[in-house]
Amino acid sequence: MKKAVVIGGGVAGLATTALLLRDGYEVHLVEQNEQLGGRAGTIELDGFRWDTGPSWYLMPDAMSHFFQLCGTTIEEHLDLVPLEPAYRVIDEHNERVDVISDIDVMAELFESREPGAGAKLRAYIDSATKVYNLAVDGFLYTNFTNFIPYLSPGVLRLLPQLLASLSTSLKVKVNAQFRDAKLRQILSYPAVFLSSDPSTTPALYHLMSHTDLVQGVHYPRGGFTAFIKALISLIDDAVLHLGTPVTAITTNGRNATGVQVGSEFIDADIVVSCADQHHTETQLLPAALRTKPEKTWQHKQPGLSTVLVLAGVKGELPELLHHTLLFSSDWDDDFRTVFEGFHADFPASESIYISKTSATDTDVAPDGHENLFILVPVPADTSIGHGSAYGEESELVGRIAAAAIDQIGRWAGIDDFQERIVAQRTIGPADFADRYNSWSGGSIGPSHTLAQSAFFRGSNKSRKVDGLYYAGATTVPGVGVPMCLISAENVLKRLHGDKSVGPTQI
Repeated sequence: MKKAVVIGGGVAGLATTALLLRDGYEVHLVEQNEQLGGRAGTIELDGFRWDTGPSWYLMPDAMSHFFQLCGTTIEEHLDLVPLEPAYRVIDEHNERVDVISDIDVMAELFESREPGAGAKLRAYIDSATKVYNLAVDGFLYTNFTNFIPYLSPGVLRLLPQLLASLSTSLKVKVNAQFRDAKLRQILSYPAVFLSSDPSTTPALYHLMSHTDLVQGVHYPRGGFTAFIKALISLIDDAVLHLGTPVTAITTNGRNATGVQVGSEFIDADIVVSCADQHHTETQLLPAALRTKPEKTWQHKQPGLSTVLVLAGVKGELPELLHHTLLFSSDWDDDFRTVFEGFHADFPASESIYISKTSATDTDVAPDGHENLFILVPVPADTSIGHGSAYGEESELVGRIAAAAIDQIGRWAGIDDFQERIVAQRTIGPADFADRYNSWSGGSIGPSHTLAQSAFFRGSNKSRKVDGLYYAGATTVPGVGVPMCLISAENVLKRLHGDKSVGPTQI
């Protein structure tokens, strides 16, 4: 039996452990925090329970495929609730637009706001669906070790469209087709799920609109806490090392031999680091064995960070749906603030996201109360500070949280919103750095710019250390829960010498 050490107990670490166990490995999973789940954690206070990370359940096909790969089904583990409307958009004038995962309904909405936009939306979504299917079949479940499949007639037929989508930005693609500001925002905002600015995100990623407008938005009852529990149920045979930071990846020449944890050594035939790749490369490896030394990160984009506000509110909040987005009219200024360092004195976006899980789960808040997860995009900058969830809140994180609460009250028309908050905790960029070793305190992962997408994002295998592999949001194929599951499968493909593209046949 071969032995593997997996570093990091987040989604990618749990998924990698599950697949390696099923493949016959003895697996030691090492996690520096006391709980598994990584960013997909949970906090409880005064009868409220908040997920602290992922909240949008997208790409259900990728989710289902992973559990089938593990010999089970998603339905055996999760109760998935379709959300209709999928989400609500509110602006500073309290104008509300509800987004429905139905193309006919959305085409009518687009047409009502801009003559001719309904037909344009249908063409846009048709393109998004084709590109999404192409990505799944050829660009996500692969290590780019075999380029012959990309010479197939299907890919060559779409090549002009692909090249055009790579040579322009999502912002340009959307703005060229639609004039209405709200419609532009609805189609551009998915870039944030990619930790990216629409102006630097390749138009190829308009495929994201397929995930919410065609596949639909779901919620696993129990939240992503339930999803993490489902993953944990797949790794009963793993040896867990919790509260155990890895201090070094050990080597013999160019071969990985295990990991150092304090004064102890865990030997292994292979090491899979699901930790932040910047941390892995610059802190866990000796300088001579770093594929990506510090200097190679200087011109990379770490993506966005966030100030998270976990709020327990007395009384009902019908103004907010399960998912609600506040879209500022200063849209471009918001992205410059987050990605270009504008407004350093108050580096927070006014385009924020709110998840009211109490709309779907009755046990996340006391009777007569609501549970809110508020996400404020900020730059990936640890100097913004810590929140109150794990220690002392910085002055700036406190100001950003207060401003977001005030904004929600004004924009959503909840006059006494601040006074109704009975429980609150915050999380800041420094918390992401401390708890997850995230590069620059980023909360999602490196942006999906052209230079950081597909095979440009890097390899999931070290070029200098044999037996060292990478999985998670900071490597291929990218950020988000589904991508982390796919990254685990790609490690298994790499180990098997499987050069196929597309999901593993089950």
